[in-house]
Amino acid sequence: MAHHHTTVASREKEQWLTRYYFARTAFSAVWVAAALTASRQSFSVAAALLIIYPAWDAAANFVDASRNGGLGNNRTQAINVAVSSVMTALVVVALSMSMNWVLGAFGLWAIFSGLLQLGTALRRWRTIGGQWAMILSGGQSAVAGAFFIAQARMLEPPSIANIAGYAGLGAFYFLVSAVWLSVSHMRRKTA
Repeated sequence: MAHHHTTVASREKEQWLTRYYFARTAFSAVWVAAALTASRQSFSVAAALLIIYPAWDAAANFVDASRNGGLGNNRTQAINVAVSSVMTALVVVALSMSMNWVLGAFGLWAIFSGLLQLGTALRRWRTIGGQWAMILSGGQSAVAGAFFIAQARMLEPPSIANIAGYAGLGAFYFLVSAVWLSVSHMRRKTA
């Protein structure tokens, strides 16, 4: 009987993660599209998008951790909520300075949030499939963050397009994980 409850709980977590990863994919895809189109006409739109991105990450990690036992049981996500919240405020401040400062702030955030995502994926690896893409995503995020910091020091001012590629790759990894979990679920149902 206990094994049945564990299996049901594991499937519910997997179904939640599938929906969560699809939602993260959709948000990032819309964000990238807006960043590459609407933000070109308006600095205000670009600024709002730059503030929304880490704020969304904080909210998404909070909701995911809450659905999976709370922040106390998901330390990497709890820290990610705090880091993403602080970085949201830092982006607001950086926007008053220059896009170089914004890109530098995104670089710091990408490093920390990527490593925390990597930690979350490693923790989930034992119980839920599809985490290899989240591990790659977390590692790539940390590398991209270092690259952003290097770019932020260049004389040519960066734009939101620098960040859009990063967000697009993140969307790809979330999509891969969501599809992987969906296919795994369908295979188990037919077996």
